[in-house]
Formats: sequence, C-alpha cells, structure tokens
Amino acid sequence: MMLRYALRTVRARKAGFLGAFLALMCAAALITACGTLLDTGLRGTIRTERYAAAPVVVSGDQYVHQTTVKHKKGKTKVKHKAKPIAERAWISERLRTRLAHAPGVARVVPELTFLAQPLTPAGTGGRTAYGHAWDSAALTPYRLTSGTAPASDGDLVIDSDLAARARLRPGDRLTVQSTQTPRSYRITGIATPATAVRHQTSLFFSAAEARRLAAHPGEVSAFGVLPAKGADPEKVRTAVKQALDGTTAQVSTGAARGPVEFLDAAAARTRLVSMGGAMGGTSLLVAVLVVVGTFALTVQQRHRELALLRAVAATPGDIRRLLGREALIVGAAAGTLGALLGLPLGGWLHSRFVALGAVPDTLEHTVSVFPPFAALAATLLGAWAAARIASRRIVRIRPTEALAEARTERTRPAWGRIVAGLLLLAGGVVLVVVLTSLRTEPASTPVTFLAVVVLSTSVALLGPLLVKAAALLLAGPLRLTGHGGRLATANLRGNAARMASVVTPLTLLVGMTCTVLFVQSTLGDAARAQARDGVRADWVVTAQGPGVPAEAAQRLRARHDTVTEVVRTTIRVGLDKYPAQGVTPAGLTRTWDPQVTAGSLDRLGPHTVAISRLAADQHHLTPGSTLKLTLGDGTPATLTVAAVYARGLGFGDFTFAHDLVARHVDNPLASSVLVGTTRTQTQLTTTLREFPELRILSPAAADDLQADRQQANAEVNRLAMALVLAFTAIAVVNTLAMSVAERVREFALLRLAGATRRQVLGMLRTETLSVLFLATSLGSGIALAVLTAFSVGMTGRATPSVTPLLYLAVVGVAGLLALLASAIPGRAALRVRAVTVATAKE
Repeated sequence: MMLRYALRTVRARKAGFLGAFLALMCAAALITACGTLLDTGLRGTIRTERYAAAPVVVSGDQYVHQTTVKHKKGKTKVKHKAKPIAERAWISERLRTRLAHAPGVARVVPELTFLAQPLTPAGTGGRTAYGHAWDSAALTPYRLTSGTAPASDGDLVIDSDLAARARLRPGDRLTVQSTQTPRSYRITGIATPATAVRHQTSLFFSAAEARRLAAHPGEVSAFGVLPAKGADPEKVRTAVKQALDGTTAQVSTGAARGPVEFLDAAAARTRLVSMGGAMGGTSLLVAVLVVVGTFALTVQQRHRELALLRAVAATPGDIRRLLGREALIVGAAAGTLGALLGLPLGGWLHSRFVALGAVPDTLEHTVSVFPPFAALAATLLGAWAAARIASRRIVRIRPTEALAEARTERTRPAWGRIVAGLLLLAGGVVLVVVLTSLRTEPASTPVTFLAVVVLSTSVALLGPLLVKAAALLLAGPLRLTGHGGRLATANLRGNAARMASVVTPLTLLVGMTCTVLFVQSTLGDAARAQARDGVRADWVVTAQGPGVPAEAAQRLRARHDTVTEVVRTTIRVGLDKYPAQGVTPAGLTRTWDPQVTAGSLDRLGPHTVAISRLAADQHHLTPGSTLKLTLGDGTPATLTVAAVYARGLGFGDFTFAHDLVARHVDNPLASSVLVGTTRTQTQLTTTLREFPELRILSPAAADDLQADRQQANAEVNRLAMALVLAFTAIAVVNTLAMSVAERVREFALLRLAGATRRQVLGMLRTETLSVLFLATSLGSGIALAVLTAFSVGMTGRATPSVTPLLYLAVVGVAGLLALLASAIPGRAALRVRAVTVATAKE
C-alpha cells in the first residue's frame, strides 16, 4: 500500500521531485564516468602490434619487489608488494641459448627497442618512433615491399606509413636522431606490416648499428619466441618458463604482450586507477552532500503535507517508509538515465586525457556493465539515505508540533545538527593541520580535496546559524537599499534553513573551484622559483626533438665553456618513487646551485648521490650515509650520500652523476644543457649550427618554457576535477531554482499587500546577493585555509599562488549562476495573477 501511495505522490508532484531527480541523475552520470576510467585502468586492453607474430615474448621484470615477513602471536604473515619502474628493463642476451633449447621452440628472435626520431618536416603523425634491428622484423612481421634489407651501418629500412607521409623512397637519405649524434642514413627499403600498426613508427637498422644505438652491450629489450610448426603455444610457454627458472625474466603470451611492448600504456593503467579512484571518491562525497541538501529542501517544501499525514494517524515508520520508497522510485529513474549518460561522458573524458597526453592511445577505453550498475546502486543508496536523513525531524516530533512548524520555521536548528556540524568543523581543522605536515604530492592531494568537502559539509549543517549571523551583520547595509532590503533581511532571519540549503552548494562551488585552480599553481610556482634561483648558467640549450645529443655538449666544451648536461629519470628507494636527474659533475657549481645544506657537490661522482632535504629526512640520511636504491631500469645500486640540498622541489629529490643515469634510461639525451660562458647567444648558435633542432635560451626564456609545460600538466588535473565542478554548478542552479519556485504564494501575498513586481524582484535579487556574499566568504575562506596548509607542507612557506583575475572570474561565474537561477523562476512565478495564486489550494 505504501509503495502505491509513493507512486501516486511522485506522479502528482513531478515538479516537486524534479530537483531531486536532476541531482541524482547528474550524480549517477558522474560516478559512471569516473568508474569507466577506473575500469579502464584495471582492465583496459593494450593490444600488441610489434609482437603480433610472436606467441611468446620474454622480457625484463618491470617491477620493484618488496617482501615483508611479520611474526605476531605465533603466526607468520608474508606480504609481497610490487611497484613499476620508469624505464625499460633489459635482459641478458645469453638467455637466448636457454630459450633455443626449450622443447617446441623453433626460433628465438632478439629484440632491440630504442629511441629513433626521423627528422622530417612531415613528422610521424603523432606516433612514437622506435628503432630496431632488421632481424626482429619477423616479430610483426614486416615484409619488404620495395628495396633491400639494411646491409651496412649507413643503411635504413622505414615503414610504409613514414614513407607515404614524408614521400620517401629507396635511395633517399633520412636524418635520424637516436641515442647518439644525429646521422644521415640511406633508405634501402620500405617495409609493410602484415597486421595493423597504428601507434608507432618503426625504423630498421643493420644488426651492428642497432646494437650501437641501443647502447646496452650484451643485453636485449626482449626475445620473441616462435614455436615449431604444430607445437602448442601454451606448452611452449610452460617450457620457456622452466628454461628461465632462476632468472627475473618474465614470460608473456596473448593480451599480456601489449604491456611489454607499450610501457607507457602499462604505467598509465596505474595512473588511471589512481585518478579514477580519486575522482570517484571526491565525486561520491560531493554527490552525497548535494543530494542530501536537495532532499532536505524537498522534504521542507512538503512539511505541511507530511504534518497532516502525522495528524491523521500516520506513524513515524509510515512517513519513513513513504519517503524512502519515493526516494527509491526517483533514484531508480534518475540513476538509470544518469548511468546511461555517464558512459559517453566517460568516453569523452578518456579521449580528452589522450589528447592532453596524460594517457596514451594504446590503452583502449573499456566499457563494461560494472560502472553503470555501481552508479545505480550508489544512487539508490544515496537517495534512500538522503530521504532518511531529511525526514529525521518530521518523524521525531509530535503531530501538533509538525503542524505548527509547517507554518513557521524553527527558531533554532536541532542540537544534534549543531553538534554534528561542530564535529565536522573540528575534523576539517584537523585535516588542515595534517596537511601542513604532508610533503609529497600523492599524500597531500587527496587530503586537500577531502578537507574542502568536510569543511563544506560543516557549513551545510551549521548553515542556518551562519545565515542568521550574516543577516545580523548585513542588516544595516541592507536597510539602505530600501523596502526590498528590509524584506530580504526579514526573509534571511525567518527562513534561515531554506537559505542555508542554497549557501551549501555555492560554498562548495567556490571552495572546490579555487582549490582545483590554485593548488597546482601553488606547487608549480614554488618549483619554478627554486629552479630560477638555482640556475646560475648564462644560457640554457634545449631541444625541439627528443633531447640534446652529447656531441653538442662536446662542441661547447671544446670552446672552454662550462657545460652541464641534465638527464631526467625516476628512481625508487624501496617502493617509494622520487624524481631524479643526472648532471655533469665537472664545473657543476658554476652553472647550478641547489642550495646545499650539508656535504659538498665536489664529491658527486659515479659512486655518490646528492639528495634533497625531504628525502634525507624521510630516510634519515646525512652526508656519508650509505643508500640502497633502484635506478630507472630496475638496476639496484648502493651509493654514498655526498650532499643534502634544499631546492628539491625545483630539481628533483635525487641528483646523480650524468653518466650513471644515462646508462639506465630509455632516452639518454639531455633534456637541457646549462652553459656557463662569456660568449653571446649568436656565437653559441654558430657553434651548434649542425644541430638545427637545438635552441639557445636565456634562463628567463627557459623558465617561461617550463611555465608552459607546467600549464599543460595542470590542465590534466583540472580536467580530472572539471566534472565534479560542473556537477556542483548544476546543483547550485537546481537548488536555487527549487528554493525560489516554492515561494509563489509568498510572492502573491506580497503583491496583494502592495508590493510591485519590481520590488519583489529587487527583494529576491538582494537575498541572492546576500547569500552569494556569505557563500563566497565561506568558500574563499575554506580554499585559503586549505591552500595555505598545502603550501606550508609542500613548499615550507605559507604563500599559496592565487591569480586575482582568475579568482574574480570564479566569483563572477558563481554570482551569475546564482542570479540567473533565482531571477528566471522568480519572473515566471510573478507572471501568474496574484489573486489566482493566493486563492488556490495549497
């Protein structure tokens, strides 16, 4: 019976439930979109291209492993953890003999994969270019469609896509920037793959030249194992694993070959899981806050109806069941539609991440039933819980009290609400204090957004008190605006709960938007400031291509310039990941000053390392300490700490000798070269005239280039939170429209009492501006507190980076949304004749 009554109520009050429907639908779409990203990270397909003809692939272990054994209460617990490394792990070429003798193996093809960028005006069409030995062409397979295979070190075979794009043919010459000095090769042939290769450009060299460019003597990047005719690939895989017993080499078959080929896609999986989880968690918290507020406003608008039900013998349980079933009906409809809308939204979000370079297109977007069903379940649960929370007051008081409150709002919120609000406020303050002690971005970022949501929730609970306080504060200025201002003051005092429902999403919108916009600039500007202060060089050499070759640095040294080559990488200490760099030790202090606080950079060499103060504190290290770590390609190293420096945010937490890092990265070319010299920019350009891809910049110009790159990275993080902000903006409009729409009778009575249409709209506008002022103050205060704490933890200084014009734009957009969302339904309400509304049944 209660379900039938709930269905009739929803049918009869479609307009009343529209706001809740929109809030739930947007929440479901948001959760589904975030869920598809998470699902793509967990189960996204990475299809193999180069290894299409090799059923079994043997490669290096791309993970660092850590095993912990704990003995507790007579029980032994063994935990194994693994984290990915940043560069390609190479394996010994001697394993080829073992593999060749495994049962069922017909042929073992060694694979060399290395950087090889063709320097053509046409480029590669966005594809990453790799170099290989021609012997490994059988792994795809590539077959010659014209010309001959490379026979000498100066020969080259290119794929058909590059040949068509750059209009090259056998006999032409092509300059290639690989791991060494750029070299011109004679194209001897053009090869076409037997299967589609869409995500890479392949250049094939002679075996000797490929080994020289790969720069890993005695090692290969992988082995392709071709089974004998009629052999079972699964049995071959088992035999290969047995043959490799005792080594760290990994055996991959089927879909597992893709991650071996595309390491960036494999790494992007972890990033998407982290990003999707963070977005999904924040979205869920924001959705719960918004949906609860929307349902509270819906129940408040039906207070008289529910009070009458109580008066005609409806029990508290009946009211709870009625509201719960109504919420489930609305939630089911909104959740289903929202989940369906969330699927294309998730696809669009994935495509934007690909366009921004945050996710490679080799990681295919995954669509499954799990995210929509999870979103539907979350929506149903959220709607039911929101209805239960919103109905607590109406079911706990006596029917006579309910009827009295249906006419006039309570003068004071319930004590339980006030206590909960104060507890959440205290929790938010604790999070802000904790944030000041977090010194790594992965640790601080989730706490940053959680603090904003917790503090905004405390505003939602304490909202009526805050509105009354604001009404008291603004009473004087509002009286000066005339009759509309006095009416607005009375409404703020007498309808504080209704106004508080509008303050909450506005506060969340301003606070969350400011935090999203300025958290990255706070960190990026601090890092750039450290880098600016630490670069002593007169000029900085950068490359438009993959990097600055060592030969260019040698040309500069020949003119007695002080030259520091910088190579970037990522290393791990245990399982902790740190940004690192390799620099040329000779003359280092002439071009670079990381603000050494202990030790000396003069001791930096092949067996030592300089570390940031953050890394030193985390691992309790001082100059002279021994440190075990894992280099970018998984090679373990034991080094002595030579120096500790303060500018780790600008230069990375670990600094090694250049040659040590260059041997263990996929791209050994310098990302930049710092030059200390008395020569002019023109003279340096003349020295490097054989390297047209290089640019000579002043430190200030190099800093501007870094700012552009920082902006590109910030766009990825802002896009990740854009849906949450869009949902919050919709919630602002939705809540304001609901709040104004229920006041049709109030407006009619004001008109009958003598107020003009213009005066009523003026009152409404003044109310909206007052609420906007309060919400902007609260949201800005929350954002400022959180950003300051973030800045203290990450940079050591309470100096958040806020762009004034951008902040004003945020407030302006929030104000425009609020004014439009109140003016449009207000004008619609005033179109109906006042007498008609006043005499109509409620």
